[in-house]
Amino acid sequence: MTKTATRGSAAVIEADVREGTYGAKVATIEPGGAEYIPLSERHGKPLQQFWTWVSPNMEFATIFVGVIGVWFFGQSFWMATLAIVLGTALGSLTMGALAARGPLFGVPQMVLSRIGFGRLGNILPAGINALVAGVGWFAVNSVSGAFALNALLGWNTKICLLIIVGVQLAVAFFGHNLVHAFERWAFPFLVVVFLIASVLIVGKSHPGTHIAPFSGGWLITFGAAFGYAAGWNPYASDYTRYLPKDTNRRATGLWAGLGIFISCVVLEIVGAAAATITSSTRYGGNPTAGFVSHLPIWASDITLLAIALGAVCANALNVYSGSMSFLALGVRLPLTLRRAIVAIVFGIAGFFLALSGLSDAGAKYDNFLLVIAYWVGPWLGVFFADQFLRRGKRVDGFLFDRKHNPWAGFAAMAISIGLSIWLFANQTDYVGVIPKHFPAVGDLTFEVGFVLAALLYALFFRLQRDRKTEETLVVPGEAAPVSADNDGNELCPAPVASPAVRVDLTGAGT
Repeated sequence: MTKTATRGSAAVIEADVREGTYGAKVATIEPGGAEYIPLSERHGKPLQQFWTWVSPNMEFATIFVGVIGVWFFGQSFWMATLAIVLGTALGSLTMGALAARGPLFGVPQMVLSRIGFGRLGNILPAGINALVAGVGWFAVNSVSGAFALNALLGWNTKICLLIIVGVQLAVAFFGHNLVHAFERWAFPFLVVVFLIASVLIVGKSHPGTHIAPFSGGWLITFGAAFGYAAGWNPYASDYTRYLPKDTNRRATGLWAGLGIFISCVVLEIVGAAAATITSSTRYGGNPTAGFVSHLPIWASDITLLAIALGAVCANALNVYSGSMSFLALGVRLPLTLRRAIVAIVFGIAGFFLALSGLSDAGAKYDNFLLVIAYWVGPWLGVFFADQFLRRGKRVDGFLFDRKHNPWAGFAAMAISIGLSIWLFANQTDYVGVIPKHFPAVGDLTFEVGFVLAALLYALFFRLQRDRKTEETLVVPGEAAPVSADNDGNELCPAPVASPAVRVDLTGAGT
């Protein structure tokens, strides 16, 4: 990587470019890691984002978000539905905004995060996401898939878990193109089966007409719905970075956001409906079996199969993006198949974590959903505040500048996570200062974390030295650099200085 000094203009940073030839081939293992995708390798259309984000949400983990609002948080069907719609809408809106940036920048989401956090500061969000996605979410969805196979076939849950994990890792190992293709192939079957199951379950449910007043339980349900939708946010550009650079950004963001919103809202509302005719005391050990208990046998069997397939769809994305986040940390692995190898390592770790989650799945899933919102909220606060404060400036060079290490993003996110959890968390294992004395406030951790992180970053940004710095990206072998600002807009080609002032910055690729 090199940096070129220029007078009266932005510095020019050379991109780390993904090696190898991949194109649109499905049965080929994706080479490289978290580097820039060259224009010659770009392919696809915005519409594919829709099924890429619908299919992974066609699973029981999505349904259970609605179930816990009624079972554990004491909400009526209608109040749970309101919380689901609003929470999911917020998470889907941010998803669309993030996904839209992928085609222009051509890098994974956690590499884009370097603009505001820098190479070292980005260790915080990328490191958390590597663990949460590659291990945490992988374990959660593997458990729901294993329960589905167990209820369908009657096999030992550990054997069922091993089968689910094996299929998931096979898809993620091959990489980006197979992940997209698998989601497309599964899409029609999953949608048809879950529509049938939804009609049957809602028809037997007892939603009632009671509209309960707003309560702490409603805020927790709202946070869980947001946490589930926003849990996909750190993956957003992972699946849009291969799109051609001139792809319509609005269409890209719209299809990604709609995929999240429609799938999550429909299945979570069905989950809330199912909770009105099932019992946590009877089905708490295997909530998947409780969900299908009111279906005819034929419908129950195909729904269980769809739940298992949906878990595979979800975890193909989880382990793939977990490996992307790990490589975005800047870890140098010389292997051409480094992404595929990291995916296998994360999958194995997720398998062992899933083994421990086969018991008391309901309570563990409830806590996990809230933890997701705890860190995603502050990260989004910093990300969008930085985008606003650097609007109109050339920023894409920051993606691969190893000396870009601002402190404001890391400090704002870390402080916000700590303060918001200490003051507002409301979980079975820890209750914050505020809800301990005022239980009616519920859990405001993610809301406070988002706002506090944005405000702190705006303050810290004005104190750091690089707030006016601009850097543009040049890609070896491509045309003169067309820079991008932090609103995702292309700017005029940046002037490149004479080779005499070219300075080596140390560095190999990501």
